[in-house]
Amino acid sequence: MKRVLVAFCAALIASATFAQAWPTKPIRFIVPYPAGGTSDILARTIGEKLGTALGQTIVVENKPGANGNVGADYVAKAAPDGYTFLLADIGSLAISPSVFSNLPFDPVKDFAPVLMVAYSPHILAVHPSVPAKDVKELIAYAKANPGKLNFAVSGTGGANHLAGIEFAMRSGIQWTYIPYKGGAQAIADVMGGSAQVLFNGMLATYPSVKDGKLRGIAISSEKRFASAPELPTVAEFGFPGFETGSFQGIVAPAGTPKDVIATLHGTISKILATPEMTDRLGKAGAELRPQSPEQFGQFIASEKARWAKVVKDSGEKFE
Repeated sequence: MKRVLVAFCAALIASATFAQAWPTKPIRFIVPYPAGGTSDILARTIGEKLGTALGQTIVVENKPGANGNVGADYVAKAAPDGYTFLLADIGSLAISPSVFSNLPFDPVKDFAPVLMVAYSPHILAVHPSVPAKDVKELIAYAKANPGKLNFAVSGTGGANHLAGIEFAMRSGIQWTYIPYKGGAQAIADVMGGSAQVLFNGMLATYPSVKDGKLRGIAISSEKRFASAPELPTVAEFGFPGFETGSFQGIVAPAGTPKDVIATLHGTISKILATPEMTDRLGKAGAELRPQSPEQFGQFIASEKARWAKVVKDSGEKFE
């Protein structure tokens, strides 16, 4: 009993020492997508302020590949020492298990959740040359021209791909899915006219809609967004309950000290709650959903189950 007590006390002392010392060197945030996408934008925005708050450099590294799975796997296998974190989205953290049969990591078991950074609904947007001003007109055009519309996919089997699949299933239309290596490339090609339509995170897409480079057709949130009141919801056009989007969140390798996770959670939560960040994210089309690490973990598990059903019902093969 005495040995157990001594070991327990030693562990507590070590944990407290680690938390007091952390961080003592630069912290890496791995973004498993190319530069310019929603996750990358958030990582760099938060990283600058986080570095100041913690007194250490925050290094943002892009490790794209396999719809985010390369970077996610890298973090899953990284040392749980509090110096490597993953800032990823719904694709890596909830959808990948349903679309990749040989996923080398488990987003629930191999990561310790830290917090959700932002939730951004999808915008359904088209190239200005598409003769559709709303959802009904888009459906009518797609039905009259089956397979003619190229749907830009930021990553095969990702959130916006499944949003397109769910919309097509419910509306009875067909379009051709064109995969890209990230949201920035997908948006660029729709703006250029190589593809004509996409669902994509509002944070990365809305600026191009405001600039007139894309035409916003609808938003896939439960209700209209205050920062984009001109965009009707998909549900308003006869699709009750149609709600898709992308959340961005931070996770650590499983086994990362809880004190470190608590410190990071608290520090970033304060940064996100500042009027500057709240206003900045709101105008860009993202919303804050404050959650504890435990609540974020439960949310990931529920999203994983939800999209597994969509994949099963669609019968689509992604590999």
